[in-house]
Amino acid sequence: VQLQASGGGSVQAGGSLRLSCEVSGFTWTDYTIGWFRQAPGKEREGVSCVYNNGGFTYYLDSVKGRFTMSRDSAKNAVYLQMNNLEPEDSALYYCAIIRFYSGAYCPVNHDYRGPGTLVTVSS
Repeated sequence: VQLQASGGGSVQAGGSLRLSCEVSGFTWTDYTIGWFRQAPGKEREGVSCVYNNGGFTYYLDSVKGRFTMSRDSAKNAVYLQMNNLEPEDSALYYCAIIRFYSGAYCPVNHDYRGPGTLVTVSS
């Protein structure tokens, strides 16, 4: 299983970035896929997650209204559009899969994750 995130970078507060994650190497259907982040010295947290078979898309409270997760099934890719970025959004962002989970949250106990892409937001 491979999850390759890209699109990170350095922006000023108020700027935007679009992260992409290309997924390959499996044929499961019962899983949740999502974006997670971890800043230095902080716990990792789920930013946005969605169950593969559709339904509710979870967003971390602090990103609601600013971040949007989307999917392109034809390309086996997921995206995270991040607008109005804040310095507190600075972190390593990565995509991950949780198998056999269809709940309404973004659990951090992933089964598979990619190496991530760094986002730095300056004030």
